[in-house]
Amino acid sequence: MREIFFDLDGTLIDSAVGITRCAAYALERMGEPVPDDAVLRSWIGPALRESFRPLLRDPERIEQAVGFYRERFEAIGWSEHTPYPGLAEVIAELDSDGRRLSVVTAKNEPYARRIVEHLPFGGVFDEVVGATWDGSRSHKPDLIQEMLDRLGVEPRHAVMIGDRRMDIEGARHHGMLGIGVLWGFGTEQELRDAGASHVVAAPTELTTLLS
Repeated sequence: MREIFFDLDGTLIDSAVGITRCAAYALERMGEPVPDDAVLRSWIGPALRESFRPLLRDPERIEQAVGFYRERFEAIGWSEHTPYPGLAEVIAELDSDGRRLSVVTAKNEPYARRIVEHLPFGGVFDEVVGATWDGSRSHKPDLIQEMLDRLGVEPRHAVMIGDRRMDIEGARHHGMLGIGVLWGFGTEQELRDAGASHVVAAPTELTTLLS
């Protein structure tokens, strides 16, 4: 495969601190009880509005919460992440092999671009696709379609790599291979149930698998 699409949160970066703190801040501002950390961590991957919906229900309150989330994320949350160990070397090797690397994430695109630009290996990515501000493009099938359109490639020439079922389901929607990774926020069972073509436990396994 020449085209390799990477998810961002839980695949390239451990962003649990930034996402959970921003979600907690938003709920506090809304006067809502804050779920425990395990629940907040389960919000990493799905579109933000989908995570707020069961708690807030009302569309207007959901948008308010999204606004509070962005308030903290703009100020500090975007920088509260750490690249996963061993990924820099793997990504450098894939790049040197002539693969075209891109990022497909449910995070808002301007935020995603800022984060990728600040990664030590961010310069190798050709394109970054993220969600729109209004949420009209926020689910993985739509995000992957946007990337395919921007790059002008067919799904059969691309593979999606991610840590949650949404990544794998998005890939399968387009008939693409979906590779699950176990260093993020999903479980092996979740990834296999979603139909992952392969599941890897360490970044170095990606090099072998994709060669």
